[in-house]
Formats: sequence, C-alpha cells, structure tokens
Amino acid sequence: MKNYPKYFTFWHIFAHYGLRFSSLLVLAFLMLPILVIIPLSFNVEPFFTFTDGMLALDPEAYSLKWYAEIWHDDKWLLAIKNSFLIGICATLIATVLGTLAAIGLSNPAMPWQKLWMAILLSPMIVPLIITAAGMYFFYSQLNLAGSYLGVILAHAALGTPFVLITVNAALSGFDYSLVNASLGLGARPTFTFFKVIMPLIRPGVISGALFAFITSFDEVVVVLFLAGPEQRTIPRQMFSGLREQINPTILAVATLLILISALLLFTIEYLRARAERIQTGDLDD
Repeated sequence: MKNYPKYFTFWHIFAHYGLRFSSLLVLAFLMLPILVIIPLSFNVEPFFTFTDGMLALDPEAYSLKWYAEIWHDDKWLLAIKNSFLIGICATLIATVLGTLAAIGLSNPAMPWQKLWMAILLSPMIVPLIITAAGMYFFYSQLNLAGSYLGVILAHAALGTPFVLITVNAALSGFDYSLVNASLGLGARPTFTFFKVIMPLIRPGVISGALFAFITSFDEVVVVLFLAGPEQRTIPRQMFSGLREQINPTILAVATLLILISALLLFTIEYLRARAERIQTGDLDD
C-alpha cells in the first residue's frame, strides 16, 4: 500500500486516482480510432471490417500482401517519392525562414514585434481551405500551380510558423550578453550565429523542423489545389483511393504513417526534454 502524507484524506486519494483514470479514458478515446486501423491493415480479405477469422485470431486471416502491394504500385511509389521530396525541401526552407524570423523577433529592438508575429503565424490561424484557395489564385499568376516548386513553397509557408514558435520558445531564456561578448571580441556575426546562438537553440530548431516536416507530409488540402498528377503525394493518393478504388492498401499506408508520426513525436519530446536540461544546466555531455 502506497504511503500518502498524513494530510491526504480519502477525497485527495480519490481525486488522485480519478484524474489518472479520466486521463486514460481520454487517451483511449483519442487513440483507439487510430489504432484500430493497424490490425485491419493485415486483413487477408479486401474489406475494411474485421472478419470472423480475424476475431478468432486465425493466422490465415492475416496477411502482409497489402504492404507488398504498396511497393508494386507505381502510383504509390510516386506518391512516396513526392511526399519525401516535397517534405524535405519545404522543411529546409521553413527551418531557415522560421529560425531567422524568430531570432529577429526576439531582439528587444525589433519594432512592432506582436504585429509581425501575428502575421507570420497567420497560416496556422486562417482556415486551411482559405489559405489553399488564395495560394492557388496567387500561384496561378506566377505559373507555379501544378509544379513541384509551387507545392514546396506552399508547404514551406505552412511549416514556417511551427519553426518560429519552437525557436522563439528556445530563445525565451537566451542570454544576449553572450552575443555581445562574442562580437566585442571581434567575432563575425556569422561565426557568432553558428558558434554561440545555434548550439543553444539547436533543439528548438530541430523540433520545429520535425513539426514542419510532419505538416508537409500529412497535408492534403493545399495539394488538392496546387498539385498536378506528377506532384501527387501520399495523402492525395489516399484521398483518391477512397474515392476510386477502396482496398486495405490505404490502411497499410496509414499504419506506416502512424509509425512515422509516432517516431517523429518521440524525437520531438526527447529534444524538448534535452532543451530543458540545457537551460537548467543539467546536461552532462
């Protein structure tokens, strides 16, 4: 039996375990609709429902053929290639722009900081369908609609606010006297940035880059407006598959996306904890 402090009453203990239990219920409510996709992706039959064999845990009712189907379908291979190509390029652009914007906005001498912050965060606030429609009409004037460059720039614009937020948080406790000391000793601004500023904000930069990549990798609305047949991404292919030809290959791809997203989220959480240790001076390396 766990020993509680003497001032703990029955209601304290009830509230303690009640909070834990309610948190587990909320987690189950959020996760079960997602996790149910995983076993369905191993269904040997081309159905989106659990068969009698699956419910009976019959090994013959499960198969990996839908995962193999991904690598034998040219449309899925093109979508995978496009998703990584567009995601990586958009992440690089968003990381550079977001980091520079965060450093500039963190400077106390920067005028109208709140106004600029609101403008730069607007892609997160404005409904995505409005953003996508506006990008389509604007990019059409520049002949960027239906091109890789247009989709990359659009996803970079959507990912930049995430980098801005994470880097701005990393800069919240930054000591600018280090920058003044470096410049006072004759160091160039570029040297000061890479050797003084970047090592301290690196976890925030990497976290923002991962968020930007996830945003690009999972985005479908802008792709529907801007992408042509050659720029088809995984979410766009899944959307088309649901409309044209439904089979568990979509569930197999969704399972892989869940695993990738979980891995990236665990990485982000590790970087966040590491950034806290750096700020508190508890990091040993």
